[in-house]
Amino acid sequence: MAWTGRLQLDYRLDGQRTIAHDRHEGPLRVLQRLYPEGDSICHHVLVHPPGGIAGGDVLDIDATLAPGSHAVVTTPGATRFYRSAGASAVQRARLRLQADARLEWLPLETLAYDGCIAENHLRLELEPGAQAMGWDVLALGLPAANAPFARGSYLQHLEWPGHWLERARIAADDALLLDSPLGWAGRRVLGTLWFAGLPPRDTALREALLDGARAVIDATPPDTPAGATAPHPGLVLVRVLASRVEPAMRLLLAVRAAWRQAGWALQSHPPRVWST
Repeated sequence: MAWTGRLQLDYRLDGQRTIAHDRHEGPLRVLQRLYPEGDSICHHVLVHPPGGIAGGDVLDIDATLAPGSHAVVTTPGATRFYRSAGASAVQRARLRLQADARLEWLPLETLAYDGCIAENHLRLELEPGAQAMGWDVLALGLPAANAPFARGSYLQHLEWPGHWLERARIAADDALLLDSPLGWAGRRVLGTLWFAGLPPRDTALREALLDGARAVIDATPPDTPAGATAPHPGLVLVRVLASRVEPAMRLLLAVRAAWRQAGWALQSHPPRVWST
């Protein structure tokens, strides 16, 4: 039986405190909101009790942040797309930020199991002054379990309308993409980190974010290639390839810490659930 899940998240300021309300339908939930950094930043953990997304499942997440609010959203474990008998498994996230809101979208890695037919969509909508930092980490197959991604496909769609669009279909049999030195070069983990909503004329901040990312990349072993770029005046990206999830995550965590300090004068404060 296919699952349909919907989760609506609404963040707003109550005085100096970011409060959150959620409505859910089907197998999507949030844990209790936490404030490890003080009242102004709400940390939320999304949970999916079935543990994975199978063919025919559709999960929709809709988050709205009111002016001035700040949320950190993560998951307690990996998102898993399981083998499909023919139907697509779909996850969609729409993230809408009103003026001067901040969002950190930090789900743990996505695992594409052998034989999955998966779609993962993310759409950012930012009003003036809003900023969003987030990542997408995709691992094809289960290398540690000697279970390669030999069949199936994965569609990835990342969009900030009018500013940034990435849409790629990754097929298990596309050796030119996955094994070519101009593609994934035999690696099976791809990470993307973004900082969106930079004031277009703030070249100093854009350069500070690029410099911070490149300092981390320069200190990373060469078997984990990465790069930082600004394809749009309001956007900075980091891309990393790795053979396993752990080195990619270490790099992205270090860049996130540098960007938090440079962009928002905040310490790193990794979500507590990651260390439990």
